[in-house]
Amino acid sequence: MTQGFSLAAVRRTRECIDPYIITTPVHAWQSGRLAQCIGDATEVSLKLELLQRTGTFKARGALNVMLNLNATERHQGVTAVSAGNHAIAVSWAAQRLGMSAKVVMLKSANPFRIAAARSYGAEVEIAENGMLAFARAEELQKTEGRVFVHPFEGINTSLGTATVSLEWLHQVPNLDALIIAVGGGGLISGMAGVAKLLRPEIEVYGVEPEGAAIMQASLEAGHPLSMYDSDTIADSLAPPFTTPLSFDLVRNNVDQLVQVSDQELRQAMQLLFDDVKLVVEPAGAAATAALCGPLKQRLSGRRVGVIVCGSNIDRSSFNVLLDPPS
Repeated sequence: MTQGFSLAAVRRTRECIDPYIITTPVHAWQSGRLAQCIGDATEVSLKLELLQRTGTFKARGALNVMLNLNATERHQGVTAVSAGNHAIAVSWAAQRLGMSAKVVMLKSANPFRIAAARSYGAEVEIAENGMLAFARAEELQKTEGRVFVHPFEGINTSLGTATVSLEWLHQVPNLDALIIAVGGGGLISGMAGVAKLLRPEIEVYGVEPEGAAIMQASLEAGHPLSMYDSDTIADSLAPPFTTPLSFDLVRNNVDQLVQVSDQELRQAMQLLFDDVKLVVEPAGAAATAALCGPLKQRLSGRRVGVIVCGSNIDRSSFNVLLDPPS
Protein backbone atom coordinates (compact mmCIF):
# COMPACT_ATOMS: atom_id res chain seq x y z
CA MET A 1 0.00 0.00 0.00
CA THR A 2 1.12 3.56 -0.74
CA GLN A 3 3.09 5.15 2.11
CA GLY A 4 0.83 7.08 4.45
CA PHE A 5 -2.35 5.45 3.17
CA SER A 6 -3.84 3.05 5.69
CA LEU A 7 -7.21 2.19 7.19
CA ALA A 8 -6.16 3.87 10.44
CA ALA A 9 -5.19 7.03 8.55
CA VAL A 10 -8.54 7.09 6.74
CA ARG A 11 -10.41 6.71 10.00
CA ARG A 12 -8.40 9.55 11.56
CA THR A 13 -9.19 11.68 8.52
CA ARG A 14 -12.91 10.97 8.89
CA GLU A 15 -12.77 12.11 12.52
CA CYS A 16 -10.88 15.25 11.48
CA ILE A 17 -13.28 16.35 8.74
CA ASP A 18 -16.44 15.12 10.46
CA PRO A 19 -17.46 18.49 11.97
CA TYR A 20 -17.55 20.06 8.53
CA ILE A 21 -18.96 17.53 6.07
CA ILE A 22 -22.15 15.57 5.51
CA THR A 23 -22.42 11.80 5.72
CA THR A 24 -24.15 11.51 2.38
CA PRO A 25 -27.07 9.08 2.05
CA VAL A 26 -27.42 6.02 -0.12
CA HIS A 27 -30.43 5.12 -2.21
CA ALA A 28 -31.47 1.58 -3.14
CA TRP A 29 -32.36 2.15 -6.79
CA GLN A 30 -35.12 -0.12 -8.00
CA SER A 31 -37.43 0.84 -10.84
CA GLY A 32 -38.92 -0.29 -14.11
CA ARG A 33 -36.82 2.21 -16.06
CA LEU A 34 -33.59 0.94 -14.53
CA ALA A 35 -34.63 -2.68 -15.12
CA GLN A 36 -35.16 -1.86 -18.78
CA CYS A 37 -31.53 -0.73 -18.93
CA ILE A 38 -29.76 -3.41 -16.87
CA GLY A 39 -32.32 -6.12 -16.10
CA ASP A 40 -33.95 -6.82 -12.77
CA ALA A 41 -31.28 -9.07 -11.22
CA THR A 42 -28.73 -6.36 -10.36
CA GLU A 43 -29.01 -4.60 -7.00
CA VAL A 44 -27.92 -0.97 -7.26
CA SER A 45 -26.88 1.30 -4.39
CA LEU A 46 -26.49 4.98 -5.30
CA LYS A 47 -24.09 6.97 -3.10
CA LEU A 48 -25.53 10.48 -3.24
CA GLU A 49 -22.30 12.43 -2.89
CA LEU A 50 -23.85 15.23 -4.93
CA LEU A 51 -25.51 16.20 -1.63
CA GLN A 52 -22.10 16.88 -0.07
CA ARG A 53 -21.07 20.42 0.89
CA THR A 54 -20.44 22.44 -2.32
CA GLY A 55 -22.27 19.82 -4.41
CA THR A 56 -19.40 17.36 -4.97
CA PHE A 57 -16.96 15.02 -3.24
CA LYS A 58 -14.24 17.66 -3.67
CA ALA A 59 -15.02 19.19 -0.29
CA ARG A 60 -13.55 16.17 1.51
CA GLY A 61 -10.09 16.26 -0.02
CA ALA A 62 -9.69 20.04 -0.11
CA LEU A 63 -10.77 20.33 3.52
CA ASN A 64 -8.42 17.59 4.67
CA VAL A 65 -5.46 19.23 2.92
CA MET A 66 -6.21 22.57 4.50
CA LEU A 67 -6.83 21.17 7.97
CA ASN A 68 -3.30 19.75 7.82
CA LEU A 69 -1.65 23.13 7.17
CA ASN A 70 0.34 24.75 9.94
CA ALA A 71 -0.47 28.17 11.41
CA THR A 72 1.92 30.03 9.09
CA GLU A 73 0.51 28.33 6.00
CA ARG A 74 -3.04 29.08 7.04
CA HIS A 75 -2.15 32.73 7.54
CA GLN A 76 -0.64 32.94 4.03
CA GLY A 77 -3.73 31.45 2.42
CA VAL A 78 -4.26 29.02 -0.42
CA THR A 79 -4.54 28.89 -4.18
CA ALA A 80 -5.96 26.30 -6.56
CA VAL A 81 -6.56 25.56 -10.23
CA SER A 82 -9.92 24.30 -11.41
CA ALA A 83 -12.58 24.29 -14.08
CA GLY A 84 -15.07 24.57 -11.26
CA ASN A 85 -15.72 21.99 -8.57
CA HIS A 86 -12.31 22.04 -6.90
CA ALA A 87 -12.25 25.84 -6.87
CA ILE A 88 -15.66 25.87 -5.21
CA ALA A 89 -14.54 23.33 -2.60
CA VAL A 90 -11.31 25.20 -1.79
CA SER A 91 -13.22 28.47 -1.52
CA TRP A 92 -15.75 26.90 0.85
CA ALA A 93 -13.08 25.24 3.00
CA ALA A 94 -11.11 28.49 3.23
CA GLN A 95 -14.19 30.35 4.40
CA ARG A 96 -14.97 27.69 7.02
CA LEU A 97 -11.38 27.75 8.31
CA GLY A 98 -10.96 31.52 8.21
CA MET A 99 -8.36 31.52 5.46
CA SER A 100 -7.76 33.56 2.33
CA ALA A 101 -8.28 31.86 -1.04
CA LYS A 102 -7.26 33.03 -4.50
CA VAL A 103 -8.31 30.46 -7.10
CA VAL A 104 -7.46 30.32 -10.79
CA MET A 105 -10.31 29.11 -12.96
CA LEU A 106 -10.33 28.33 -16.66
CA LYS A 107 -11.86 30.64 -19.24
CA SER A 108 -14.11 27.75 -20.24
CA ALA A 109 -15.53 27.40 -16.71
CA ASN A 110 -19.28 27.68 -16.39
CA PRO A 111 -20.26 31.12 -15.02
CA PHE A 112 -22.44 29.31 -12.47
CA ARG A 113 -19.34 27.68 -10.97
CA ILE A 114 -17.32 30.90 -11.00
CA ALA A 115 -20.12 32.63 -9.12
CA ALA A 116 -20.27 29.76 -6.63
CA ALA A 117 -16.54 30.10 -5.82
CA ARG A 118 -16.93 33.85 -5.34
CA SER A 119 -19.96 33.32 -3.11
CA TYR A 120 -17.64 31.75 -0.52
CA GLY A 121 -15.43 34.82 -0.48
CA ALA A 122 -12.61 33.65 -2.74
CA GLU A 123 -10.83 35.92 -5.19
CA VAL A 124 -11.18 34.36 -8.64
CA GLU A 125 -8.74 34.85 -11.49
CA ILE A 126 -9.43 33.57 -15.00
CA ALA A 127 -6.80 31.85 -17.16
CA GLU A 128 -6.97 31.08 -20.88
CA ASN A 129 -6.17 27.38 -20.47
CA GLY A 130 -4.96 24.75 -18.00
CA MET A 131 -1.25 25.27 -18.62
CA LEU A 132 -1.52 29.01 -17.98
CA ALA A 133 -3.71 28.40 -14.93
CA PHE A 134 -1.11 26.16 -13.30
CA ALA A 135 1.62 28.69 -14.18
CA ARG A 136 -0.37 31.47 -12.50
CA ALA A 137 -0.95 29.35 -9.40
CA GLU A 138 2.78 28.68 -9.20
CA GLU A 139 3.40 32.42 -9.42
CA LEU A 140 0.97 33.02 -6.55
CA GLN A 141 2.87 30.51 -4.44
CA LYS A 142 6.11 32.39 -5.05
CA THR A 143 4.88 35.97 -4.80
CA GLU A 144 2.22 35.66 -2.09
CA GLY A 145 3.38 32.56 -0.24
CA ARG A 146 0.08 30.79 -0.83
CA VAL A 147 -0.19 27.03 -0.43
CA PHE A 148 -1.25 25.19 -3.56
CA VAL A 149 -4.18 22.82 -2.97
CA HIS A 150 -3.89 20.32 -5.80
CA PRO A 151 -7.14 19.20 -7.45
CA PHE A 152 -6.34 15.49 -7.28
CA GLU A 153 -2.78 14.71 -6.14
CA GLY A 154 -1.52 14.27 -2.58
CA ILE A 155 -1.92 11.86 0.30
CA ASN A 156 -4.30 14.15 2.20
CA THR A 157 -6.51 14.49 -0.86
CA SER A 158 -6.73 10.71 -1.28
CA LEU A 159 -7.34 10.19 2.43
CA GLY A 160 -10.19 12.69 2.19
CA THR A 161 -11.86 10.95 -0.73
CA ALA A 162 -11.30 7.56 0.93
CA THR A 163 -13.87 8.58 3.52
CA VAL A 164 -16.58 8.17 0.86
CA SER A 165 -15.96 4.42 0.70
CA LEU A 166 -15.47 4.22 4.46
CA GLU A 167 -19.02 5.57 4.88
CA TRP A 168 -20.53 3.62 2.02
CA LEU A 169 -19.26 0.19 3.04
CA HIS A 170 -20.61 0.84 6.53
CA GLN A 171 -23.98 1.86 5.09
CA VAL A 172 -24.10 -1.05 2.60
CA PRO A 173 -21.54 -3.65 3.75
CA ASN A 174 -22.32 -6.38 1.21
CA LEU A 175 -21.49 -4.64 -2.06
CA ASP A 176 -19.76 -6.76 -4.69
CA ALA A 177 -18.48 -3.87 -6.81
CA LEU A 178 -18.05 -0.10 -6.92
CA ILE A 179 -18.24 2.09 -10.03
CA ILE A 180 -16.40 5.40 -9.69
CA ALA A 181 -15.84 8.33 -12.06
CA VAL A 182 -12.21 9.06 -13.01
CA GLY A 183 -10.66 12.39 -13.93
CA GLY A 184 -7.24 13.01 -12.45
CA GLY A 185 -7.82 10.14 -10.04
CA GLY A 186 -8.33 12.03 -6.80
CA LEU A 187 -11.70 10.41 -6.09
CA ILE A 188 -11.03 6.85 -7.19
CA SER A 189 -7.54 6.72 -5.65
CA GLY A 190 -8.88 7.14 -2.13
CA MET A 191 -12.14 5.28 -2.61
CA ALA A 192 -10.53 2.24 -4.23
CA GLY A 193 -7.65 2.18 -1.76
CA VAL A 194 -9.81 1.96 1.35
CA ALA A 195 -12.39 -0.32 -0.31
CA LYS A 196 -9.69 -2.91 -0.94
CA LEU A 197 -8.45 -2.57 2.65
CA LEU A 198 -11.94 -3.10 4.03
CA ARG A 199 -13.00 -5.81 1.58
CA PRO A 200 -10.15 -7.20 -0.56
CA GLU A 201 -12.62 -9.18 -2.67
CA ILE A 202 -14.63 -6.14 -3.78
CA GLU A 203 -14.26 -5.16 -7.44
CA VAL A 204 -13.58 -1.52 -8.31
CA TYR A 205 -14.30 -0.11 -11.76
CA GLY A 206 -13.27 3.33 -12.95
CA VAL A 207 -15.10 5.29 -15.63
CA GLU A 208 -13.57 7.85 -17.98
CA PRO A 209 -15.06 9.78 -20.89
CA GLU A 210 -13.93 8.43 -24.25
CA GLY A 211 -12.60 11.87 -25.09
CA ALA A 212 -10.48 12.18 -21.93
CA ALA A 213 -9.21 8.68 -21.15
CA ILE A 214 -5.85 9.83 -19.82
CA MET A 215 -5.75 7.42 -16.88
CA GLN A 216 -6.24 4.46 -19.22
CA ALA A 217 -3.48 5.79 -21.46
CA SER A 218 -1.22 6.24 -18.42
CA LEU A 219 -1.81 2.66 -17.26
CA GLU A 220 -1.00 1.37 -20.73
CA ALA A 221 2.18 3.45 -20.79
CA GLY A 222 3.12 2.35 -17.29
CA HIS A 223 3.54 5.89 -15.93
CA PRO A 224 1.65 9.20 -15.59
CA LEU A 225 1.10 11.12 -18.82
CA SER A 226 0.20 14.61 -19.98
CA MET A 227 -2.59 15.23 -22.47
CA TYR A 228 -4.04 18.64 -23.30
CA ASP A 229 -6.54 17.89 -26.07
CA SER A 230 -9.46 16.32 -24.20
CA ASP A 231 -12.85 16.45 -25.89
CA THR A 232 -15.83 15.63 -23.67
CA ILE A 233 -18.91 17.24 -22.17
CA ALA A 234 -17.65 16.04 -18.76
CA ASP A 235 -15.19 18.87 -18.14
CA SER A 236 -14.74 17.75 -14.52
CA LEU A 237 -13.23 14.49 -15.86
CA ALA A 238 -10.78 16.06 -18.30
CA PRO A 239 -7.52 16.82 -16.47
CA PRO A 240 -4.44 17.91 -18.43
CA PHE A 241 -2.28 15.19 -16.84
CA THR A 242 -2.10 12.33 -14.35
CA THR A 243 0.14 12.35 -11.29
CA PRO A 244 2.26 9.77 -9.42
CA LEU A 245 0.32 9.11 -6.21
CA SER A 246 -3.13 8.91 -7.81
CA PHE A 247 -1.69 6.81 -10.62
CA ASP A 248 -0.12 4.33 -8.17
CA LEU A 249 -3.29 3.98 -6.10
CA VAL A 250 -5.35 3.40 -9.25
CA ARG A 251 -2.87 0.89 -10.67
CA ASN A 252 -2.79 -1.05 -7.40
CA ASN A 253 -6.47 -1.02 -6.47
CA VAL A 254 -8.69 -0.61 -9.54
CA ASP A 255 -9.74 -3.79 -11.31
CA GLN A 256 -10.64 -2.21 -14.65
CA LEU A 257 -11.15 1.13 -16.35
CA VAL A 258 -13.93 1.55 -18.89
CA GLN A 259 -14.87 4.46 -21.12
CA VAL A 260 -18.24 6.00 -21.95
CA SER A 261 -19.29 8.28 -24.78
CA ASP A 262 -20.81 11.72 -24.41
CA GLN A 263 -24.09 10.26 -25.64
CA GLU A 264 -23.98 7.63 -22.89
CA LEU A 265 -23.34 10.40 -20.36
CA ARG A 266 -26.37 12.32 -21.65
CA GLN A 267 -28.55 9.22 -21.44
CA ALA A 268 -27.42 8.58 -17.87
CA MET A 269 -28.14 12.20 -16.91
CA GLN A 270 -31.63 11.79 -18.36
CA LEU A 271 -32.20 8.50 -16.54
CA LEU A 272 -31.13 9.94 -13.18
CA PHE A 273 -33.40 12.94 -13.74
CA ASP A 274 -36.41 10.94 -14.87
CA ASP A 275 -36.10 8.10 -12.40
CA VAL A 276 -34.45 9.48 -9.26
CA LYS A 277 -35.21 13.18 -9.77
CA LEU A 278 -31.52 14.10 -9.62
CA VAL A 279 -30.03 16.97 -11.62
CA VAL A 280 -26.39 16.03 -12.17
CA GLU A 281 -23.48 17.33 -14.19
CA PRO A 282 -22.02 14.94 -16.78
CA ALA A 283 -19.28 13.72 -14.42
CA GLY A 284 -21.93 12.90 -11.84
CA ALA A 285 -23.61 10.57 -14.33
CA ALA A 286 -20.44 8.75 -15.44
CA ALA A 287 -20.79 5.78 -13.07
CA THR A 288 -24.43 5.34 -14.06
CA ALA A 289 -23.44 5.50 -17.73
CA ALA A 290 -20.97 2.66 -17.17
CA LEU A 291 -23.54 0.60 -15.27
CA CYS A 292 -25.97 0.88 -18.19
CA GLY A 293 -23.25 0.55 -20.84
CA PRO A 294 -19.89 -1.22 -20.81
CA LEU A 295 -20.36 -2.87 -17.39
CA LYS A 296 -23.98 -3.98 -17.79
CA GLN A 297 -23.27 -7.62 -18.62
CA ARG A 298 -20.21 -7.98 -16.39
CA LEU A 299 -22.08 -6.83 -13.28
CA SER A 300 -25.44 -8.45 -14.02
CA GLY A 301 -26.92 -10.06 -10.93
CA ARG A 302 -24.38 -8.45 -8.58
CA ARG A 303 -24.73 -5.93 -5.72
CA VAL A 304 -23.29 -2.78 -7.28
CA GLY A 305 -22.42 0.60 -5.77
CA VAL A 306 -22.72 3.57 -8.14
CA ILE A 307 -21.50 6.98 -7.04
CA VAL A 308 -23.31 10.16 -8.08
CA CYS A 309 -20.42 12.50 -7.42
CA GLY A 310 -21.45 15.98 -8.56
CA SER A 311 -24.31 18.37 -9.24
CA ASN A 312 -22.73 21.72 -10.04
CA ILE A 313 -24.64 22.60 -13.17
CA ASP A 314 -27.10 25.37 -13.93
CA ARG A 315 -30.54 24.80 -15.44
CA SER A 316 -29.67 26.23 -18.84
CA SER A 317 -26.54 24.08 -19.27
CA PHE A 318 -28.40 20.99 -18.10
CA ASN A 319 -31.16 21.56 -20.66
CA VAL A 320 -28.69 22.20 -23.50
CA LEU A 321 -26.74 19.03 -22.71
CA LEU A 322 -29.84 16.89 -22.74
CA ASP A 323 -31.26 18.56 -25.84
CA PRO A 324 -28.24 19.86 -27.80
CA PRO A 325 -28.92 22.14 -30.78
CA SER A 326 -28.82 20.34 -34.10
